[in-house]
Amino acid sequence: MSDPDHPLFARLYDPVMAVPERTLLAKHRQYLVSGLSGRVLDLGAGTGGMFPYFADLSEPDFRVVAIEPDPHMRRQARERASELALDVQIDDACAEHLPYEDDSFDAVVAAFVFCTIPNVEAALSEMARVLRPGGEFRFVEHVRGDGPAGNVHDLLAPAWHAVAGGCHLNRDTGDRFLRDDRFTPTEFSRHDSGLSALVPVVRGTTVRKSDSTLQRLVGAL
Repeated sequence: MSDPDHPLFARLYDPVMAVPERTLLAKHRQYLVSGLSGRVLDLGAGTGGMFPYFADLSEPDFRVVAIEPDPHMRRQARERASELALDVQIDDACAEHLPYEDDSFDAVVAAFVFCTIPNVEAALSEMARVLRPGGEFRFVEHVRGDGPAGNVHDLLAPAWHAVAGGCHLNRDTGDRFLRDDRFTPTEFSRHDSGLSALVPVVRGTTVRKSDSTLQRLVGAL
């Protein structure tokens, strides 16, 4: 597993991302929280980018748990939660080894996090385990571009991984989410126009299938 300890990246993240957050990413983060209720897992909180959006939710049963393995980002996330007076449990954990019981969350949200997860398959398995049947997985991720842009992403990927906190610039996680037999896709869109053409973004929602449905799928193999 790559080392989740990037003090310089954590320090620079919010200042560097301030303008993109306002101009490009806010609408995607708003999508993730629209209508959320129940117990929600923020899968990779970073510096707490989702926290202002969680703080605006008014559903009485809404509760949020967040994980963040990088100690520097986790500290900044706790500071942001305090500033927002957001009641959030922030745990030192990674997506591949979630310290929670089976079927214990109503929704999981992931905002620009699967690009840095070392083992995507293990993370998806853990997410399916802790998400209750019928629960939603909502995601927003940047992905590899098409055509010449994708070639550029491939060339930049090694250096980007080294300086950007372990981020894989050329991953295509959206297709992987849609192919997962444990989930039923209900919404998916790709955003690659305007400034997003430089680094396309995909967002969507999949729903965890019931255990009986999964058993029938396994039996048919």
